[in-house]
Amino acid sequence: MTGLRERKKQRTRRALVTAALRSFQEKGFEETTIAEIAAGAEVSARTFFSYFASKEDVIFYDGPERMRYVLDLVAGRRPGEPVAELLVRVIRASLEWAVDPGNFDLAEAAARMELMLTVPSLQARALHVLFEQQLQLAEAVERAYEGELGALEAAAMVGSLVGAVKLTAVMSLTRGDSQERVWEAITAAAEISMRGLSNV
Repeated sequence: MTGLRERKKQRTRRALVTAALRSFQEKGFEETTIAEIAAGAEVSARTFFSYFASKEDVIFYDGPERMRYVLDLVAGRRPGEPVAELLVRVIRASLEWAVDPGNFDLAEAAARMELMLTVPSLQARALHVLFEQQLQLAEAVERAYEGELGALEAAAMVGSLVGAVKLTAVMSLTRGDSQERVWEAITAAAEISMRGLSNV
């Protein structure tokens, strides 16, 4: 019964995300109401608030889950694994997680990216989320390499990696690259950013 209930919740959540993105593209983010999103997903506005606190939360719906996955990977660092290798492995594993049918849709990712780049409130939220995620990842890396790596070194490495990957992803998605090209570009960016850290 629990599994069935959870699958139903996932379907409702997905329906809300799909309805919201469709409405954002057709009407505009600011012009779309929560009632319209709920109607598009064939649920009540009250149900919407059971899943999301605001319209902004719909755009960033998968951030917490992906971050937990990444932090678990860092915490499970392999014995003797250099930090550069771990961080590149984290990026590759994160991409593999995204390839799962329930986690990624290229058109959806491009639509969300366009909204983040063009809607002021979403730009601000995206920067805040990015900053928070980098802090969490840097702290996790420092813990994983306790006694080997300081906080400033961990921050510099994470900043280099995340900056390279995020900017490359934005450029690749806005150019309309295929999913395979996006993945290749992100992986290459991660490897380039870590190349100078290979001896750490």
